Amino acid sequence: MLLKINFSIDKPIYQQVKEQIIEGIASGKLENGESLPSIRQLATDIGINMHTVNKVYAQLKNEGYISIHKRSGVMVNTVNLQSGKKYVEELEEKIKPIIAESICHGLTKERFKEITSALFQHLHPELAS
Repeated sequence: MLLKINFSIDKPIYQQVKEQIIEGIASGKLENGESLPSIRQLATDIGINMHTVNKVYAQLKNEGYISIHKRSGVMVNTVNLQSGKKYVEELEEKIKPIIAESICHGLTKERFKEITSALFQHLHPELAS
């Protein structure tokens, strides 16, 4: 797993790590059941604090992307991820400010759809059609 952390931007490091792991799962680069590095190993590999990695793994576990076992370690576990009503409501709340910003910057609905469609295609080409 190759993560690229940009220390010179305002986005928190834990958020960058979390988003890149989720993108890895979405793109198929990280598959269900695949082992992830231990907290200590990932922190060492990318040069960040272990508490930061611990925070990322805790959030990913709570959201259902990974499981953590004392014996087998950290593993991708997307078996129970579903897009039920609660998830859709949370997604709408996340997307709403992005759409509002896009409108303020003059993007049309069609252009916004083009951008999101291209990103979807990039992350998971098999599901884009």
